[in-house]
Amino acid sequence: MIEFYLDAKSGLSPYQQLVQQVRHALRLGMLREGDQLPTVKEVVAQLAINANTVLRAYRELEHEGLVAARPGVGTFVTATLTNTSLAAHGPLRLELERWLAKARRAGLDDESIEALFMATFRTTAQEDIA
Repeated sequence: MIEFYLDAKSGLSPYQQLVQQVRHALRLGMLREGDQLPTVKEVVAQLAINANTVLRAYRELEHEGLVAARPGVGTFVTATLTNTSLAAHGPLRLELERWLAKARRAGLDDESIEALFMATFRTTAQEDIA
């Protein structure tokens, strides 16, 4: 089961962070069809946020066709976002972990690593379009 967290520095509202975390878990195969999301009550207790925030996130995911609420039972995954072989994720993740360790040894903090990654990501994405 997914365990949600909130990042005050992310620039995203709490409900958007929950939606994004579910999407990422679906993309990476960490959540599969039939899996149950934590109940609203569990998320509220874990993150100390308003129940309406969790409900809004779950409604958005339901609107996107990714989950379905079953009254009195819970919210369940109905679709995945995995579009590549999960087998490819392992080696890529290992390579990324090595790169992160190298960046930290070079003295970069998390914000610097994220900035470098995002700048590089955007540059290469634009090159792919051109």
